[in-house]
This record gives sequence, C-alpha cells and structure tokens, in this order.
Amino acid sequence: MFAAVVPPEDVREELAEFLDVREGLRWTQPDRMHLTLAFLADVPERILEPLEERLASAAAGVEPFACSLAGAGAFPHPDRPAVLWLGVGEGGDELERLARRVHDGANAAGAPPDGKRFTPHLTLARPPRDRSALRWLRVLDTYRSRPWTVDEVELIDSQLLGHGRRPLHETVARLPLGG
Repeated sequence: MFAAVVPPEDVREELAEFLDVREGLRWTQPDRMHLTLAFLADVPERILEPLEERLASAAAGVEPFACSLAGAGAFPHPDRPAVLWLGVGEGGDELERLARRVHDGANAAGAPPDGKRFTPHLTLARPPRDRSALRWLRVLDTYRSRPWTVDEVELIDSQLLGHGRRPLHETVARLPLGG
C-alpha cells in the first residue's frame, strides 16, 4: 500500500506519448504513473480505517498547489541505475510538506512508512543494471509537463501477482487537500 499524488490523465498521456517513441526500455504505463508520498508495505485490515482518517487529516492541512514534472534522475546512481525517474519542477516544496504530513499521519495510525528519504519523483522505467543511464537521462531531462493542481492524495493498494507480472493497483481512498 502507498499514498501518492496521481497526475491528471492528460499529463500522464502526454508523458506516455513522449516516452513511446523512445525504444529500448519498458516504460511505466499511464495508469500506473504517480508520485509516491509514502510506501506503507502491508497494512493490516484493522488499521485501514484509522489510517484513512489520519491521512485525510494530513491532506486537509495542505492547500491545493500547482505541480509539474521536470528534470530526470536515476536511483541509486546513473552509472548503475535500478530506476529512471522524472522529478518535480513546480510544487516541490509543497510536495515535500505533504509527504511529511502523510508520513506523520501513517505513523500515528500504526502503519509506519519505509525509512527511505523522500525524493519527489515519478518512476519511468527499471533499466538493466549493467548499463549506464546517462544517455537516457539526457533525453528525459528535456521533458517538461504542463503544471496541474494537486488537490488530493490517493491511498493505493498494491497487490503483487507473481514473478514478472506488474502489481495490481487499486485506489482505496481519495483524500482532498485543504479539506
């Protein structure tokens, strides 16, 4: 399970069109594109209601804000990347504030997020680890999305379906900002 900001469909489709002509990697499909605020792993059913309440309160404490995608990066390092991603142009500070509130709310509900440092990003692909990503990063770094208004956080359940298959994502709650 994870909490995320999901860009509007037209932003995701425009990004998919930009990526489609670039062959050589399996790109994230538009219906899976999101900016993870907190990864919560396995959340017991008994914690789901208090988690939604705490995250709703966290989201309500942040006013809607403008956000855009810009800048490319790789985890853990461009020379041996596990993940290629797009960063955030406009709205980065607000997204970090929202992520802190979501982390605090999840902790208070008994569903502590993973301990990774928050880096606002949208995962684009998982390239072979034996290749440098510098060529891809130069191309991806040219992309700029239109700004959109972030006005909600989605709580998304992620079910692993087996080796080599993409997980099934289902939104279980939409939590409005500025509530």
